[in-house]
Amino acid sequence: MIEKRNIFLVGPMGAGKSTIGRQIAQKLNMEFFDSDQEIERRTGADVSWVFDLEGEEGFRDREEKIINEITKKQGIVLATGGGSVKLKEIRNHLSARGVVVYLKTTIEKQMARTQRDKKRPLLHINDNVRKMLEKLAHERNPFYKEIADIIIHTNYQNTKIITNQIIELLNNI
Repeated sequence: MIEKRNIFLVGPMGAGKSTIGRQIAQKLNMEFFDSDQEIERRTGADVSWVFDLEGEEGFRDREEKIINEITKKQGIVLATGGGSVKLKEIRNHLSARGVVVYLKTTIEKQMARTQRDKKRPLLHINDNVRKMLEKLAHERNPFYKEIADIIIHTNYQNTKIITNQIIELLNNI
């Protein structure tokens, strides 16, 4: 019955949402979506360019429309953008339309996993990456917790183990 439910992954950048989401979808034979990739596909430009051109507010509006549309589907896995939870509308869509899995990680792991990534607009507007990640965590972590049905720490295990843990927990809900 798990295949009939939607699974939505939330958490900060570098937590593993896209990687783990793809693995869950593959193991459960479900369709996978990544909201950032969907924005890129529809605009024909990468997320950082859209962010630069439209600003955060314009980007979040676009993100809300896409997440609203995707979450209406059935039996999908969705990896959301790290900041998507800032909008109440998106939190409501996620909470009401599927099981929300919060992938939690430390600032240190985020820094290690994102240090070479050029597609993270918020990391490139500030020279002090640690300070920026701490600020984002302070703003967003309460929202992740608010809507989470499951919380998984992604610091110390590989993605295959985390994927299996999530599937096991989903089967128990």
